[in-house]
Amino acid sequence: MTVTIYHNPTCGTSRNALAMIRQSGEEPVVIEYLKTPPSREQLVALIAAMGLTARDILRQKGTPYDEIGLGDPDLTEDQLLDRMIEHPILINRPIVVTDKGVRLCRPSELVLDILPNPDIGPFTKEDGEVVVR
Repeated sequence: MTVTIYHNPTCGTSRNALAMIRQSGEEPVVIEYLKTPPSREQLVALIAAMGLTARDILRQKGTPYDEIGLGDPDLTEDQLLDRMIEHPILINRPIVVTDKGVRLCRPSELVLDILPNPDIGPFTKEDGEVVVR
């Protein structure tokens, strides 16, 4: 099984999800999406596979969300996708892809639902929270 994570190494949630994947015994394909953003087609496919909309995966904190007016409810899906392609930091993370599904893993322990071996034992997040499945 191949596990892929769209990862931002400066994000604690993303680092925790990556660590849980590795603790499960998988070595994922790590795509640092700020360096190698998904194409529009890839982004559309990821969003569809998650059963979400572009607005559902928009990140506001630490992004130009407010400056470019993304809170406007009249913006179309295509307009939101255009902004995410222009500014990949707007794509919330981490997004994890496995044979069991695609998921935006916020909180990071949501990754366990789509891993082939979710029984990773106790896991301590960077903030000290212990995850026990």
